[in-house]
Amino acid sequence: MSKSLVLAEKPSVARDIARVLGCNKKGNGFLEGTNYIVTWALGHLVTHADPEGYGNEFKEWKLEHLPIIPAPFKLVPIRQTMKQFNAVKAQLQRNDVTDIIIATDAGREGELVARWILEQAKVRKPVKRLWISSVTDKAINDGFNNLKDGRAYENLYQAAVARAEADWVVGINATRALTVKYNAQLSTGRVQTPTLAMIAEREHQIRDFKPKSFYGMQALTETAKFTWHDKAGQTQSFDKELVEKVLGKIDGVHAGKVIDVKTTPKSQPAPHLFDLTELQKEAHRRWSWSAKETLSTLQNLYERHKAVTYPRTDSKHLTSDMESTLKERIKAVDIGPYRKATNTLLRAGVVKPQKGVIDDKRVSDHHAIIPTEETPILQNLSDKEQRLYDLIVKRFLAVFFGPFRYDQVTAELAVGGETFKAKGRTVTDEGWKKVYSTEEEELDTDTLPPFTKGEEVKIQAIVMTNGQTKPPARFNEGTLLAAMENPSQFMQGESKELIKMIGETGGLGTVATRADVIERLFNSFVMEKKGNDIYTTSKGRQLLELVPEDLKSPALTAEWEQGLTKIANGQMKKEEFMKDMIAFSKQTVTEIKTDDKKYKHDNVTGKACPDCGKLLLEVNGKRGKMLVCQDRECGHRKNVSMLTNARCPVCKKKLEMRGEGDGRIFVCKCGHREKLSAFEKRKENSGGKKADKRDVQKYMKKQGAPEELENTAMADALKKLFDK
Repeated sequence: MSKSLVLAEKPSVARDIARVLGCNKKGNGFLEGTNYIVTWALGHLVTHADPEGYGNEFKEWKLEHLPIIPAPFKLVPIRQTMKQFNAVKAQLQRNDVTDIIIATDAGREGELVARWILEQAKVRKPVKRLWISSVTDKAINDGFNNLKDGRAYENLYQAAVARAEADWVVGINATRALTVKYNAQLSTGRVQTPTLAMIAEREHQIRDFKPKSFYGMQALTETAKFTWHDKAGQTQSFDKELVEKVLGKIDGVHAGKVIDVKTTPKSQPAPHLFDLTELQKEAHRRWSWSAKETLSTLQNLYERHKAVTYPRTDSKHLTSDMESTLKERIKAVDIGPYRKATNTLLRAGVVKPQKGVIDDKRVSDHHAIIPTEETPILQNLSDKEQRLYDLIVKRFLAVFFGPFRYDQVTAELAVGGETFKAKGRTVTDEGWKKVYSTEEEELDTDTLPPFTKGEEVKIQAIVMTNGQTKPPARFNEGTLLAAMENPSQFMQGESKELIKMIGETGGLGTVATRADVIERLFNSFVMEKKGNDIYTTSKGRQLLELVPEDLKSPALTAEWEQGLTKIANGQMKKEEFMKDMIAFSKQTVTEIKTDDKKYKHDNVTGKACPDCGKLLLEVNGKRGKMLVCQDRECGHRKNVSMLTNARCPVCKKKLEMRGEGDGRIFVCKCGHREKLSAFEKRKENSGGKKADKRDVQKYMKKQGAPEELENTAMADALKKLFDK
């Protein structure tokens, strides 16, 4: 009997699909039923070969070998996941398998995951495509009832291949050229380098900023503060003498006359639903979570708990065919803290979101992140999962309530020929803010006392106010994500077309890769954190001096995305795009080879590397200090200290862990020091379980181990370099 083979991207998704399809028989890397066999990848199982795969001479990094231009590119199974690749290949090649259903993530990279596996396994069987945005039973059933012809996604696959080949040919060559020429671990890429350049540009703006003082006035009455407005309606002036002159004119005036009271009804719709970047920004704003932290928590809510829809989305809208599912989704969150809001909606009968939420034109691969039709058991969610789920549910429920309405009241006061105004607002309908009614930050109201036109108001004092203009704030992970999403302000001098394109294509990187790019910049020590703020390191600043100009601009990504979009839409051939990429790579390598700039390690310690004897460098990793050998070929690295989640018993700040083995100690900025053994004893006495050796190792790994790089082609090709 013939069967269809279903290829999922991850084991958890494969298990869900297998359960729905009745595939209960377990095999080596697959689940089988009457009509279907379900197998899975582990992300990418296949990638581009390293340079040495094109000849032994490329094992050594030498300038004379560059640029390396594969023709054609070779695919290889990833060594760490070879076992699963062989298991998938065995199922693909079964005689009773007549067709393949690609069930990897619905998007450009998901297409690449599956097609590369098929190509490496040399399988040419007919292909169908499952294209779904959540992994609930209903979504899976609906998806299998509406399978697409795999040929419809051929152009999307070609765009994915073009992206991977371009990243390889530009990233590998530029990184090898920089690294060899300056004997330092210097990596570059079309997303990470412009991102670093934006941070450096912001630092220049802060450094070059010259504050200017500005001045204004306030008239203080018994019940309100009135702010001075000049003839042009401005409330502040850089001309101190002018403000002092006006103040001198009216200083002795003790009463003002109300010349106008205006009430303007205002309304504010609920905020847009979340896409991934917006959710990452919000989680950082509220809890200082990293982009990676938010994505991994969200992935758990999607895969393990089936509580939310597909995470890696760049849309804040829904499609019209989802309208019929919205009531079910509201019923699914009719639990615990949301019951009051859901009851209000369900009692109303007709469930309709506010205008603009449903917009087919503004959804590309995936719609906004919203709850699924399955009700989660809240106590089964971790604290982080509960917090993130709460954000998503409230944002979802809010769009079904009316707008937040209030009356803005403006009272205008004439004082000695000068105009002063006071503003206030009175809430007339909480609307969508009812969903957030328990959160203090949402209950901001500023009612103005009643004033009548023509009445005289006693003035207690008229005071001069002053302030200074402030430089732009340093980037944190939330604001950096926002800048990556829309880097247009860092593209001065570029054409309007390119600036528009980068806005339309979602900026630098994709929602799926930005978190990894940020982690990579931390892990390669070109930027560091001080508190929540991000700073470039000396290494990062020097790298930007050494990298060719074109690699630093977001315009490069805009141009690439322009081409990739054309390939995906069938308007351009991959070969045409790659011709330009190869030319760009050759030009980049030539520029690096002929440059006469120098690179200087300015973080050299007096400690010698135990492996090669050269002096070690002290670097600030994202989670603490490390000693790293300056010789890239040696690659020795060692943790010196790391910031932990353990709290100081004195000031409650996070403790730093220093030392090795049993001699490890916790140290706090406030001066508190505590041996690991004493910390464990204190924890045990307070009711906590004493940590055994395995717990400590697990904890240390969690605190200090760099996050795994996403298995993109370029990341895999550069993995050896980053791991040094």
